[in-house]
Amino acid sequence: EELNACILDAGGRRVRPLLMTTATTVSALLPVMWSTSTGSEVMKPMAIPVLGGMAVQLLTLFLVPVICSFFSPPDYAEES
Repeated sequence: EELNACILDAGGRRVRPLLMTTATTVSALLPVMWSTSTGSEVMKPMAIPVLGGMAVQLLTLFLVPVICSFFSPPDYAEES
């Protein structure tokens, strides 16, 4: 119960800043990724891994707390 409260509290504090960071980075790099102008050969290889990293960041934002709460050991102290 306490772990779930901590996860919800931390999620409430961190979701907005992480989503804002991800949204600004993705919105700035999507035009770079689809560009065909001069110099795009240099910028595309840098934009693709950064966009992949943002996707992984979103996955970890939602997936890690769920996995943590799923695999947390039960608190046997409350039963006695």
